[in-house]
Amino acid sequence: MSVQKEVRKITTNTLQRMKASGEKISMLTAYDFSFAKIFDEAGIDVMLVGDSASNVMAGHETTLPITLDQMIYHAASVIRGINRCLVVVDMPFGSYQSNSEIALASAIRIMKETGAHAVKLEGGEEVIDSVKRIISAGIPVIGHLGLTPQSIYKFGTYNVRAKEETEANKLRSDAELLEEVGCFGVVLEKIPAMLAKEVTEKISIPTIGIGAGKYCDGQVLVMHDMLGINTEFKPRFLRQYLNLYEQVSGAVQQYIADVKKNDFPSESEQY
Repeated sequence: MSVQKEVRKITTNTLQRMKASGEKISMLTAYDFSFAKIFDEAGIDVMLVGDSASNVMAGHETTLPITLDQMIYHAASVIRGINRCLVVVDMPFGSYQSNSEIALASAIRIMKETGAHAVKLEGGEEVIDSVKRIISAGIPVIGHLGLTPQSIYKFGTYNVRAKEETEANKLRSDAELLEEVGCFGVVLEKIPAMLAKEVTEKISIPTIGIGAGKYCDGQVLVMHDMLGINTEFKPRFLRQYLNLYEQVSGAVQQYIADVKKNDFPSESEQY
């Protein structure tokens, strides 16, 4: 029996055991009660309340505008929909970079006001004091290296990261540093597959990839991309499992037509 199937609730310890036994970890983003309930009942291991809500829920160009209050709102909504999976919440831009006291206060608010199980921070050595402080307060942290969308204006592009040796070396040492201070895992975004393989084999905590190849311990996708709600975003790493845009659009058009021709409601649909 798989590790995932034998537990009633997925915890950080479950993920560690999954890595040790070679069982892959599935992770999806969610931002509301209804989808969280569907994903949890379908058997997802980890749900990420992503700051990608800034893009897919609020329509911003980047993840930077979303606030701590807004992340808390989304996370609390997700928590009400789940029974089994582990819920991780992104700490938004500005809630942890300035100093470790602010970072801890932000993380405590997320945990107390949402009921979530862990937080995620972008960056390595630059944010290590914040990571240490949050972990020392008993809050589980997952790191995020490679393409870190909160730093998009510094990068100036969403291209693959760590192709150059200097950046690859920093990513290697950051991954080891995050493990050393007690992170329970690390997300690797848009880096070469062989670098992700090397990091995954080197560290004992799980790696979750997005555009980082098949050798990571797990994979994460944004639900709007995976379900085909968002039709503009088509990077190489995305596998689209549904075309909800078309299906929803078709259903709405049918509804409009039925209302216009007085076909809805019918005799059986009225009191």
